[in-house]
Amino acid sequence: MARRKILEAAWAVAREQGLAALTLRGIADRVGMKAPSLYSHFESKHAIYDAMLGASWTEFLKRTRTVTLPDSPRAALSTIARTFFDFATEDLARHQLMNLRTIPGFTPSEASYAPAVAALSEMVERVRALGVEVSDADIDLYTALVGGLVDQQWANDPGGTRWARLLDRAMDMYADNLDLPREDP
Repeated sequence: MARRKILEAAWAVAREQGLAALTLRGIADRVGMKAPSLYSHFESKHAIYDAMLGASWTEFLKRTRTVTLPDSPRAALSTIARTFFDFATEDLARHQLMNLRTIPGFTPSEASYAPAVAALSEMVERVRALGVEVSDADIDLYTALVGGLVDQQWANDPGGTRWARLLDRAMDMYADNLDLPREDP
């Protein structure tokens, strides 16, 4: 119960003031504790970031597991991309923690990073199950395309659709690069 309240307070600070503004004192004030009392629940501020990261990727992983993919590999790639894009553009602080290295000195633990690894592995498995053979370089290109569009959306049109509208086009170009057949109109 206390850990959950501490994490909720940490997210509130991160969303209001930015991830870098997170302080143990600020979190403790929000939950009605003294800052040293937080150490009975988290060993450090980085441990709080770590728990936030793990929870975020776990939330994304749960969301992806509810998505039914179309049978068409092209449409499936777009659906997967849209799922990530929408999740990443819902919450700036969460996106920064999950996908950008904005916290100096913070390295996620293996446990908190495991859901991120699982999300990518499951995405690749789902794409391969549709008959699409992808290499590690193909996967890197896919994540760079989608992540780049997310970053552009946040940087240049937060709350808008400027880069969201380009997602299907980018996935078509990617599918062309993979030599995936186009669907009949």
